[in-house]
Amino acid sequence: MGAVLLTGATGFVGHEVLSRFLEAGDGTVFALVRAEDDDAAAARLPSHERLRAVAGDIEQPGLGLSDENVAELRSEVTTVVHCAASVSFDLPLDESRRINVDGTRRMVELAERCERLERFSYVSTAYVAGEPRALFREDQLDVGQPFRNPYELSKFEAERMLRERGADLPLQVLRPSIVVGDSRTGRTSSFNVLYGPLKAFAKGGIPAIPARRSSPVDIVPVNYVADRVHDLASSGPDGTFHLVAGRNATTVGRLLELSAEHLGKPSPATLPPRLYRRLLHPWLRRRHRSLERMEVYFPYFEMRVRFDDRRLGPGPKVEGYFHRLIEFAEKARWGRRVPSPV
Repeated sequence: MGAVLLTGATGFVGHEVLSRFLEAGDGTVFALVRAEDDDAAAARLPSHERLRAVAGDIEQPGLGLSDENVAELRSEVTTVVHCAASVSFDLPLDESRRINVDGTRRMVELAERCERLERFSYVSTAYVAGEPRALFREDQLDVGQPFRNPYELSKFEAERMLRERGADLPLQVLRPSIVVGDSRTGRTSSFNVLYGPLKAFAKGGIPAIPARRSSPVDIVPVNYVADRVHDLASSGPDGTFHLVAGRNATTVGRLLELSAEHLGKPSPATLPPRLYRRLLHPWLRRRHRSLERMEVYFPYFEMRVRFDDRRLGPGPKVEGYFHRLIEFAEKARWGRRVPSPV
């Protein structure tokens, strides 16, 4: 394997992917980092003899790269792993598109110029599925599904662009589901999606939620995702892969049970989503302000979609590591004070 170009190395998943590439192999890893120059980019990354920080920005024309860096990347890079993205659920759609669609297009443009390219691995999301209310397969993309937020739609559009623009690339699309902390330690630097409701639950801020107890919740730990991204980008075939719990996905009801058990608090009531929205929603929002901040996550508690896992098999069951997620989150004060790695 030759040199790797990685984006998103300072992010939650990308940082873990970077560590895998530095631990294994012997080639150079170029990390594209938003910074004024290469020295400033290097200051945002760990020190390693095989790591080269490259100042750039996926939102800028030509990725904001210097001519010297472009020439070096074109001649040396054999594998591109594009992890950088906006994962915000409430960012306006045009801003989500600028990062997730246009940024990916610029990475494709650079990859097309790499003289030794063997692999372009794009880290997408299983939630390009939107809500088809059925099993969503790896070979599917556009099934007429509605989307819950601009994040899902922009990642869907990025995949669609890749299928059109990147048809001649050695392309992998990797779709993780909801990514949480490390299954061995609980460690995370990203306290979103699952963590917001859990924090409010721990503080007694959720008397009731709009949810279906039987709705599937597909959760995967970051170490599982990073291992699969590294292995597939290093030696896997082209195609689309679901990095999901799949058949091992939990449910809203089971998550509430686990939360009540580990937090020592009674479960919040679950209300039919229509009843919550039409009748109780304004009253609950006035009495419990934390509910307003979590509303972007509520649609994930009434899903019907499940993800096909036939290529890689199911990911680990959350029951085996949920307690570690809670323990680390409480130690980190739900993101206010993340402990340094030991």
